[in-house]
Amino acid sequence: MRITGGTAKGQIIKTHQSAAVRPTTDKVREAIFSMLGALANNWDRGLDLFAGSGALGIEALSRDVGWVDFVDQNSKCCLVIKQNLVKTGFIDKAHVYCCPVMKALGFLEQTYDMVFVDPPYADNSLKTLIPILAGSSFISADTVILVSHASRNSLDQQYGSLFRIKERRYGDTSISIYQKEVIS
Repeated sequence: MRITGGTAKGQIIKTHQSAAVRPTTDKVREAIFSMLGALANNWDRGLDLFAGSGALGIEALSRDVGWVDFVDQNSKCCLVIKQNLVKTGFIDKAHVYCCPVMKALGFLEQTYDMVFVDPPYADNSLKTLIPILAGSSFISADTVILVSHASRNSLDQQYGSLFRIKERRYGDTSISIYQKEVIS
C-alpha cells in the first residue's frame, strides 16, 4: 500500500495482516481525497477511527493536515501505525490511542475538522456510532465525517444533526460524507 498524494506520495506503508483489517485501496483513498478537496482544504485536525494501518490519517497528514489522532483497539495495528508514522516522518504530528473506538469517544476533547470512520465490514456498529458522533462535543458545523462501509450495507441520509452530503460507490466499498445541518 502506498501514499497517493502530498509530501509522502509514493511511500510504501505497512499493513497488519488480519482478517479483521481491510485496508482502503489506493484507488479509493485517491477518490476520498478528491471528494474532500472539492469540499475544502484548510483542515488542521483529523481523527482516524478504526485506523488499521493508519493509511487514511497518514494520507491526510501528507496532504497538509496539521495533526491526526488515530484510534484502533488492536495493539498490532497500533504498532504498525506508529511504524508508518515514523517512516513517513509524521510521528510528531500524531497520537495513537490503542483502545476501542467507543472508549476513545468518551475522552477525546479536541474539535476535529475531519473524521474518518472505516470499520471492518463485519463490524455492525456504524448505525450506533454515527449518532454518537453527531452528538459529540468534538464535532463542529464545519467537521466533515467520512464513513467507509460495505456497499451492501446502506446508511441513512440523516443521523441526528448529521446529514449525508455525498455518497460514492467503488465496487464493494461505499463512501458516505456527513456534515452537521447549518441553521441560518
